[in-house]
Amino acid sequence: MIRSSRGHVVPRRIVIAAAAALVLLTAGCEAGSNAPTLHWHQPTNGTFKQVTSNITISNAFVLGAPIGKVLVQGQNAGLFLSLVNAGLPGDRLVGISSPAATSVHLPPGGVRLLPGQRVLLAGPKPKLLLENLTMSLRGGKAIDITLTFARAGSVTIPVPIMPRATFYTTFSPAPAPASASPSASKGHGAVTSASPTPSPTGSP
Repeated sequence: MIRSSRGHVVPRRIVIAAAAALVLLTAGCEAGSNAPTLHWHQPTNGTFKQVTSNITISNAFVLGAPIGKVLVQGQNAGLFLSLVNAGLPGDRLVGISSPAATSVHLPPGGVRLLPGQRVLLAGPKPKLLLENLTMSLRGGKAIDITLTFARAGSVTIPVPIMPRATFYTTFSPAPAPASASPSASKGHGAVTSASPTPSPTGSP
C-alpha cells in the first residue's frame, strides 16, 4: 500500500498499472511509420521554424568540436533536428543544402512525414551529415541550412553550431570522410585547435 499526498491509501497494484500505462502512452507518441530514427533527444538551444501551418522544424543544430577546438575544412559534421507534421497533407523532406558543405547526406528516399507524425533526426549517431565542409566550424557560430520539402517547398534557417560539451557529449561526432584531404589529415580526423577563421554565414 502507498499513501498519497492527501493521506489516502493507494493499492500498490494501481500505482504499477498506472506506471505501465504511462510507458505505453509515451512509446506511442514517439512512434511513426518509416521514421529514420525514433530516439528521444534532450531539448536543445537549436533553431525552431514554422514551415507551414502544419510542418515545423525544431531543435536544429550542428554538432561542433569540443570547446577550444574546431571542425576543419574537408571534414563532416552532424546535423540534428526534429520534424513535426501536425496535420494534412503528408510531405517528405527531399533535400538539404548549405554553403558550409559540399553536400548534405539524407537517409535513402528522404524523410517521410505522415500526417500527425513526429520524426526525431536525433541520435546518438547523426542521420544527416554535412559532407566535405567548405569552411572551419567553431562552436558559438551559426550557418545557413536550406531544407527542401516535396510539398512545402524550401526554407532557409540559421542553425547554431553547438560545442560538444555538457549534454551535447551524448551525441556522436560525424564519421570521417571516406578519403580525407591533406588539409583534413593535418587536422588529424575531425578537429584541430581553435584559431581565427572567417565567420560562417549567420550570426555569432
